[in-house]
Formats: sequence, C-alpha cells, structure tokens
Amino acid sequence: MDDKANNETDSKLPKTADVVIIGGGIIGCSTLYNLIQKGVKNPVLLERDVIGTGSTGRSMSLARMHYSNEVTTQMALESLYWFKNFEELVGHPSGFVQSGYMAIVGPDGSKAMQDNVAMHKALGVNVDILTLEEASEIAPMVNLKETETFCYEPESGYADAYAVAAGFGRRAVELGGTICTSTEVESVIIDKGKIKGVKTNKGVIASDTVLIATGPWSQKFFQTFDMDMPLQPVRHQVILIRRPTDLIPSHPAVADIVGGLSFRPDGSNLTAIGVGEEDTDLDTYKQGHDMDVVAESFEKLVARMPQMENGFYQGGWVGLFTCTPDWHPILDRVPGIDGLFCSVGFSGHGFKLSPLIGTCMAELILDGKATSINIDQLNINRFETGELMNSRYGLKVLA
Repeated sequence: MDDKANNETDSKLPKTADVVIIGGGIIGCSTLYNLIQKGVKNPVLLERDVIGTGSTGRSMSLARMHYSNEVTTQMALESLYWFKNFEELVGHPSGFVQSGYMAIVGPDGSKAMQDNVAMHKALGVNVDILTLEEASEIAPMVNLKETETFCYEPESGYADAYAVAAGFGRRAVELGGTICTSTEVESVIIDKGKIKGVKTNKGVIASDTVLIATGPWSQKFFQTFDMDMPLQPVRHQVILIRRPTDLIPSHPAVADIVGGLSFRPDGSNLTAIGVGEEDTDLDTYKQGHDMDVVAESFEKLVARMPQMENGFYQGGWVGLFTCTPDWHPILDRVPGIDGLFCSVGFSGHGFKLSPLIGTCMAELILDGKATSINIDQLNINRFETGELMNSRYGLKVLA
C-alpha cells in the first residue's frame, strides 16, 4: 500500500480479537475481508512489515485456470470472476487485464493437456484445444509447431497482486476490521492445547482463534509447536523485456511447457517472463537476477516470439514460492491445538486462488467446514498418508 493506505490500516494493537490472522499478504487480506463478510465483528490482521511486501508483491500475478486437479481449477475459476469484477465486489481496482492464456505442450504432454481440458470444460471453464491454424490466428506473433498441442482460455489474463491484497485490506478496514502493520508476532500463546492469543512486539492480543498465513516464514511458526511441516522456500525470477511494440503490440499470456517458462504482457510495452524454480534458504536467497538465466530466458522467448529479438532487458524482480511436496496448499486446522488454523504452502498458486482461499478459510474457521468448494483434499495429513495431489505434467506448477 502507499503511505496513505498504510496510515489508514496501521491501527493501534487491540487487546482482544475474535480471530487473529498472522501475515499481511494476499491470503491474509482476503481471509480478513471474508471473515467480516461472514459477520465477524473484530478480526485483526498482524503484519510485521507492510501489506503485500512478501511473496504477494513479487508475484507473476497470472490469472489462469489450467491445473491438473479439480479443486484448484474450481478455485481459479471462481477467483477469476473476482478479479474481473473486483471493483464492483470490493470497491477497489484489481488491475485485471484480459489478455487470454495459451498453454503449449510437446508430443509427450498432448494427452495430459487433452485430459486437463476435458476436466476444465466439465467444470465450466471457457477453454478449447486449438488446431495449429486456430492458435496461429489468435497469437500470430508466437512461433508454433505442428508437433505441439495448444489450449486457450480467452477469459484469463493477469492482474496486480499488490492491488488485490491492498483492496481486500482497505475494504476490510472500511467495514470495521483491524490491520496492524510493523507488528511482529513473537509467539502464539497456547494453554492446555488451546489458543489463548498472540504475543507481539507491541503487546499481547487475547483470542481463541489464530490463522497462520505467513508464506515462506510459516515453517518457523510450526517449529515453535514442535511440528516439522513440509514447506520449502523456492526462488523464482520475473524478468521484464521491453517489447518492440511496432512489431508486437501485445500478445496473450503463454505457458511454454516445452521451453519451461511462462510469459505475459506487462502494461503497454513490456513482457514479463516467469522462470526458475530452485530451492533456497529463506534468510540468504539472492534477490537479484541471475544474468545467465536472463540470457537463457531471453533466447527461449525469442525462439517463441522471433520479433522479440529487438527487445531488451528492463529489470524485474525475484520472489519466493512456498512449496509443498505436491505443489498444493495446506488449508486446515493444525492438529492438537484447538483454535489454530493454517493457510500456507501455495507453491506459486496463491494469487490465482486468493479470493476463494479467503472464502474457504473463513468458512472453515467459522462453520467448521468449507462449503463454497470442498477443500478436504488439501488437509495437513496427506503427506503422511500419501494421498498427494498429482500433476499430469512433469511441470509441478501445473499440478
């Protein structure tokens, strides 16, 4: 948020809360908003920095529905409606741009794509497998091959993850919620297996319900409960290339599964490349680009859009995913601690699913079960039972 917005939401630490949310990214802000929509009078969100400064502010911000599992596809479909109608629903802009989204696979991924698209269409997603001629008509600037298979979502695109998080946060405060920034949670207070509140650098808040939504920092919280959660920080890079707009005025968002990268337009004259998924250390990860990755990614981009050879590097950013073994989030109660919930491990999907994640977590916290979408598969115990979510592709980010 800008300074004005932060001043609007940086409230004095209250003594009590109906629900405390730890983490001021897009997941925490969406959940805060949805709790208020369900009638919670005194929810409080705590953020150690300012809203959206973690993974949210460094997101690729794609809004696409191409997944290998029904639950994530459903969430992405419902969330797309939110992004497209965000100002009407929430009262603040989302920055959504309907660029369309095309996925490209080689021969080894053709059946997987066809199976995915059949599942998507059954769920109501506007998507089709395209012939080479159809794909070339939609994206004449993209180099496509006869041996490849293509699908296209005309309603998908991208938005501004920071604007969405800020919009949820602002509206929540307007409706009576509380956001305390520059407020670091030092510990969660537990007595006889029950949540009693949280201790912060500004004092203690009494509450019987706490949600952990702290992105890459979540593992540290679980360790204080003597729990070793399967959460791995993963470093990813977003590279901006200034586009020769006289040759390529715009283009759809593209998942080049063959080349191992995705790219989308960014504003009127830039193209953003998302690439690189490597395990990293949370406290020491490199926040600047790897220039060899920039060079390789630019070559791959030019291979897909030959006229981009006239583009040039314009910077970008580096961020973190928080990955689970099956690249799906954990949305559940924390076993053994009454009143403790978690919404973590989004594996690069957090922005795409965030409106529905907030809805489902509010339902789980207040009603005992998410009813908008069944999230039972995303339970905390699946890594022990082996009931993991799977990707039809080798690329786990499309699980």
